Amino acid sequence: MPPKPTSPPNRFIPSNLPILGAEEIAAVTEVLESGMLTHKSGSGTFVRRFEEAFAKFVGAKHVIAMNSGTAALHAALLAFDVKAGDEVIAPPFSFIATTNMVLLNGAKVVFADISPDNFNLDPAKVEAAITPKTRAILPVHLYGHPADMDPLVELAQKHDVRIIEDAAQAHGSKYKGRNVGTIGDVGCFSLYPSKVITTGEGGLLTTNDDELAETLQQIRTHGEIRPYEYVQLGHNYRLPELQAAIGVEQMKRLPVFLEKRKKNAEYLTSHLTDVKNIVRPTEASWATHNWYLYTIRILAPRNRDNVQKTLHTAKIGAAIYYEVPLHLTPIYRRLFQYKEGSMPVSEQAAKEVLSLPVHPALTEEERAWVVQQSLQALA
Repeated sequence: MPPKPTSPPNRFIPSNLPILGAEEIAAVTEVLESGMLTHKSGSGTFVRRFEEAFAKFVGAKHVIAMNSGTAALHAALLAFDVKAGDEVIAPPFSFIATTNMVLLNGAKVVFADISPDNFNLDPAKVEAAITPKTRAILPVHLYGHPADMDPLVELAQKHDVRIIEDAAQAHGSKYKGRNVGTIGDVGCFSLYPSKVITTGEGGLLTTNDDELAETLQQIRTHGEIRPYEYVQLGHNYRLPELQAAIGVEQMKRLPVFLEKRKKNAEYLTSHLTDVKNIVRPTEASWATHNWYLYTIRILAPRNRDNVQKTLHTAKIGAAIYYEVPLHLTPIYRRLFQYKEGSMPVSEQAAKEVLSLPVHPALTEEERAWVVQQSLQALA
């Protein structure tokens, strides 16, 4: 049994939070004192250092820093010239940025349901959704567990479509020994404050394709190849030097962050093993989970929302990701006339999922409190 804290924690325990220290402050101060807050090409000193560090970590030939994970997704779609008349296949169980970028390019989102095992795209459902208009498949490595990529790559090659990996939550996750973000044509990572590492806001693109990398670098700065020579449609998606400086220091912490997440996840699993009417998260034999989120499924007759309220009262930030699948949000209902029951696995997951804190800032006492209160709420 876990140790039993005698009193609640001094703070509300969030599901995730940024972990920053003196090193990040010193790096930002260095940038402020230099006066070079950003670089017009998007490739200043700290941006290059950050890109090089992430490229080494993830095993990608090229990394292109962006000012958000959403920007990374949009740039990838622009690079592949996804446009009106095209279709992109994506899961309905994700954050809305995944699919909104498809709409912003004028293309149609075609939803394919998820696997109940890991909340990621079901390759069989993807195959059934492919049409002559399909331009790309957009798997999401949800909660940090990799999608089953081999069948998706096989489908992409068979139908001559691109794979854009949404790895926003999956820094350090691996599929059959390879880092996610390096398996498809391009990977998109987020650096939002709740993510495994952060720059406040920011994103990263990964690719092993030289020509694609060059195109993405151009898109990052209005399609410019040299001052005032614009060769394609682009945007201001530059990551400022201030934020890249934080990223350089966060990269040094990343291995420790991942190890602590793993240990905290193992701790929760070991103490929730005998709880009935829940499904604990697992790690497929071919996967390395980064444990960005530790997401259980709360089955009937228990009520997920009541469990969440109980944990919130106990100062535990149990969170629901995601309460409404994308195809049932007002915008997608209006645009594509999706109805309840059309994506049954995603719809069921949305009623059952609850994420418990496993982030690296948990103290041993807080971790024990999470377990103790979860056991009581689920009793």
